[in-house]
Amino acid sequence: MKQLFLIQALLVFNLIICNGKSTKFTISAPDKSTVVQVETGRQVSFTVIYKGKVLISPSRINLYLQNDTSGNGLSEVVHSSSRFNDGKIIPHIKEKRAVIPDVYNELNISFKNNLELQFRVYNDAVVYRFLTRSKGGIKVYSEKAGFNFQPGTTVFYPQVNKRSDADIFHTSFEENYTTALLDTLPEMFAFSPVLIQPEGSPKVLITESDVNDYPGMFLEKSGKYGLTGRFAGYPVKEVETIGEFRQKLVAERADYITATKGPRTFPWRIMAIAPEDGNLLVNDIVYRLAPEPQFPEYSWIKPGKSTEEWITGLNLYKVDFVAGLNTATYKYYIDFAARFGFQYVMLDAGWSDVNDLFKITPGMDMEEITRYASKNGIGLILWTQALTLEKQMDEALKQFKNWDIKVVMTDFIDRNDQVAINFLHRFAGECAKNKFMCMIHGAPIPAGFSRTWPNMIARESVLGSEYNAWSSKANPEHDLMIPFIRMVSGPMDYEPGILQNATRGNNSKMGFEKVIAQGTTMHQIAMFEIYESPLQLFSGNLSDAVREPLLLDFLGSIPTVWDETVILDAKLGKYIVEARRNGDNWYLAAINDWTPAGFNVNLSFLKEGTYSAMTAADGLNATRNPQDFNLRESEVTQKDSIKINLAPGGGFLMRILKK
Repeated sequence: MKQLFLIQALLVFNLIICNGKSTKFTISAPDKSTVVQVETGRQVSFTVIYKGKVLISPSRINLYLQNDTSGNGLSEVVHSSSRFNDGKIIPHIKEKRAVIPDVYNELNISFKNNLELQFRVYNDAVVYRFLTRSKGGIKVYSEKAGFNFQPGTTVFYPQVNKRSDADIFHTSFEENYTTALLDTLPEMFAFSPVLIQPEGSPKVLITESDVNDYPGMFLEKSGKYGLTGRFAGYPVKEVETIGEFRQKLVAERADYITATKGPRTFPWRIMAIAPEDGNLLVNDIVYRLAPEPQFPEYSWIKPGKSTEEWITGLNLYKVDFVAGLNTATYKYYIDFAARFGFQYVMLDAGWSDVNDLFKITPGMDMEEITRYASKNGIGLILWTQALTLEKQMDEALKQFKNWDIKVVMTDFIDRNDQVAINFLHRFAGECAKNKFMCMIHGAPIPAGFSRTWPNMIARESVLGSEYNAWSSKANPEHDLMIPFIRMVSGPMDYEPGILQNATRGNNSKMGFEKVIAQGTTMHQIAMFEIYESPLQLFSGNLSDAVREPLLLDFLGSIPTVWDETVILDAKLGKYIVEARRNGDNWYLAAINDWTPAGFNVNLSFLKEGTYSAMTAADGLNATRNPQDFNLRESEVTQKDSIKINLAPGGGFLMRILKK
């Protein structure tokens, strides 16, 4: 085996010394499709070549430390090595698949100043990171992360809109995607992932993984055809906002981005390569690069589905009690969850004073609510404000444990500097220690967090369903962008399930409590399969839902974790048709933008045998009335093909159970 690895390394790794001043290295992907050329000397740069054509032009990278702010420390190579890895990762909580191949060639370059540079080339990605061998305190003043492309390159990016009360590094990480030719942009400042389409080449998605004790990466325009990483300075002074939902804003930043300790590794910079659009939907490079979990036992982590009340404001109707923040309402939610096969009920903002978790809202009998949930086999999720939880964490988690809360959610962080990132790790760690699952809103992308902390079962960082309450941003066109871009970085809590629906051009901005989503009812239901999140939240009004019991029974039977994902057809921003397997059963789903679409799908991915199928599809009149859908039962085999017809903003979901 060692001889095999050595032969492989010799085949993919080449070292050339040029005039004693620069050193060039070449390393390729296991399938030889991608070649990376790394050059060191007065500066370090890399070039990515895909099937003989330059995909990423020479791009500079560097790490500027406190004792070497010039960046010249990378000029002298003292050692280099390479290796081939052929392994497998078994995820503790499955997202795209139950077994993840981890196959790559790796190049390690050691420099005189105790820094190392590590490149890995996969068949579907090029990645690199810096490492330091230095011990003790380290300050990183800046990092150069360049990504240069050729003329004719298109970029898809979420532009950060600067807040009036804070600097550009404060954002909720919730934006639509802008599409433009890179060279036409006067400026750009985006959070990752950002998707690049070089003319006539595969798409390249730029993002990161293993962000710990370090700020997350933004991307901004650099030169005519390039992007470069930008990082928030270390927070020197923070101030607390006033108002209903409070948070910490940075009033002053240091001239460095990180104060940390070595020896350590730094975050991975990722360039995922996608010859076909569908490749993005199954790319789990971010997960592969994240560290193993920090705690030893995971059996208490239970994926599932939950109700969610924020968007509809607990605005129930045709019930025999006054709906709102009270015990009777949450008992109704618990009964609903138990009836339709959900595992959780969320108590969103309002169950307590948001600034004091021990000041329970009058009318809320938490002991009775938690007792009733336990009696009915339903776990509870509690919303918290991050600023409040940070102040009351030890006491609050103790109380939550007494109540037998299963999931703790926190919100309103809206930063990814080192201090904010460290809070996320502390929050997940304290929850893991106390065997709480957790979830975060108002926070940066997962970036591998779900592997390091499997109890972090859901993450927002996406413009999701709640936007239907005040804008038209959460529309089918947006819905068909985020799986190809945002979802590559990890699970996302979109919160579909709104059963009041609108056709294109109709006013869906009804406001909170009576929210209308754009697209069809089936578009909302199919997103439960298309969008990855081990904890899926149903955001529709329960009073609408109980009037469709067959549909809700069907939805309750859909898993939230997957053993296998097969992309049948997909086009960025247009449509997705895919099949996912959980055990012996398959689930086939499709969604589209505003353009109606039809597909003939061969069921050859099934094993031999007969399957019972339940289909939920857009109705014949869904083009005019998006709430029109039909449910149909049938039997299918691997020899069958089915016809899928999607209305504008449509959806389709099929459950295929092995007999």
